[in-house]
Amino acid sequence: MITRYAIFNGTVKPGYEAEMQAWVSTHLSPLWRQFTGARDVQVLFHNQQDPNGPPIPLILAVTYDTHADIEKALASPARHKSKAMLPDFYAQFFDDVTLWHYTMEHEVSQ
Repeated sequence: MITRYAIFNGTVKPGYEAEMQAWVSTHLSPLWRQFTGARDVQVLFHNQQDPNGPPIPLILAVTYDTHADIEKALASPARHKSKAMLPDFYAQFFDDVTLWHYTMEHEVSQ
């Protein structure tokens, strides 16, 4: 299996943390859960971090069976719709934000 992470690195506007989480749960999470070929979707919100760690208020982790499934998800209507929402999402809730994507293979247990 393979998990693709979308890591939202940045600073949420002070006092908007709970509102940002609620907005994600209401507007983005339902779309993310519709990505074609997604086996598992996890939406993770900041809780605690190392004192010198970068601010990461949100991570999306979507697990797929194959790289071909990831390609299908990247082309899916739900992905395009959620991606189009990001500029307004950033403007409403973030002082600054950078989105990083990482794809990681799962360790095979023996």
